[in-house]
Amino acid sequence: MLRGERVLLRALTRDDLPRMWAFNNDLDVELAGGGDPPMPQPFERLLADFERDWSSGGRDDTLFAIEVEGTFIGACVLMHPNHTAHTVEMGIAIGDKNYWSKGYGREVVRLLVDYAFRYRNYQRVWLWVHGRNLRGIKAYQAAGFVEEGRLRRHVYSNGAYDDAVYMGILREEWEQRSQ
Repeated sequence: MLRGERVLLRALTRDDLPRMWAFNNDLDVELAGGGDPPMPQPFERLLADFERDWSSGGRDDTLFAIEVEGTFIGACVLMHPNHTAHTVEMGIAIGDKNYWSKGYGREVVRLLVDYAFRYRNYQRVWLWVHGRNLRGIKAYQAAGFVEEGRLRRHVYSNGAYDDAVYMGILREEWEQRSQ
């Protein structure tokens, strides 16, 4: 549906679920994505959630599969929309570690932000990330996100407390970067 230079953002399908289940049960992936605490996920639970969401036909959360050269590598989402303030939270997880630190996350973030402003008419996109997730913070900054706040020692992850860093980008900031 949304094509970048190297990535395709498309609908998540039932065929993606076995890899998604593997990503959701990979400790490194869970810790990078903020799994607090990381917990095992039975495949049946993932399938039941998928079936429930699919059958309800809801469109409030926008979930995309991330694909590179025909390979499903993760997912990204616009979630928790505020229809009065026109804001939305963004999330991304590159589950296939072979694709980490190669610029795919940055491209996905840019595509998703463009979609949020151009097609969904949001005026602000925001997210939160662990303070130790420098790879994620750099990807968000490269797309124009700025730190808007920090909750000190708000997250307990992997045996240590960490800050929750809140970041956001406004439509005007995106428009300036897009010119």
